[in-house]
Amino acid sequence: MGWAMLLAIALGAGLLLWLTGFPRKLWTVAATALTLGAAGYAWQGSPGLAGHPVTSVKKTSEIDPEVIAIRDAMFGRFNFTWGSFMRADAMTRAGAPDTAVRAMILTTRQAGGDPGAWMWLGVKLAENDGNQVSPAAKFAFERALQLGPQHPGPPFFYGLALIREGRFAEARPLWAKAVALTPEKASYRPQLVVRLFLLDQFLAAKAAEEKAATPRP
Repeated sequence: MGWAMLLAIALGAGLLLWLTGFPRKLWTVAATALTLGAAGYAWQGSPGLAGHPVTSVKKTSEIDPEVIAIRDAMFGRFNFTWGSFMRADAMTRAGAPDTAVRAMILTTRQAGGDPGAWMWLGVKLAENDGNQVSPAAKFAFERALQLGPQHPGPPFFYGLALIREGRFAEARPLWAKAVALTPEKASYRPQLVVRLFLLDQFLAAKAAEEKAATPRP
């Protein structure tokens, strides 16, 4: 039972790494951690004993290149907002998430009607707060939703921020909305559909686990 639980943790970790946009170049770090954990478990643990499920959420302030590609496909490149995205991302990578927030605040002042600017401000605020959707981040995301009610970007990235915080069920309707708003021929639509499908599978598995753990009368 212990090994089955360890395998489930590894599979779940892989799913969360992909859903949350954990950078692929750092996947080896996570894999190494899992390998060392498995070795330690085999050496000092009790693989034959029943395991106790523990929920864990991987948090990261880095943005995966695939996520950036989705953003650029949604909002375009080589425009004013894209330049702000790039500057804020560079500041995040440099270890200055607070500076990235200030850069996006300036962008919202210069382009207050741009939903992408408010959306990325929400992303940077959440990253700066340890991947927690603070009231300020929530306000920025909701402002983006108001400014771009027919744009798939705000609901997708709002949902992504919620997933990074571990609020999977709350993210689900936002991702469903993003898929519904995405044109059939959009280059990024397949990625959104797959992410929504995997999220549904994760939520279903979590519900089944909780049901199985509920004591029967």
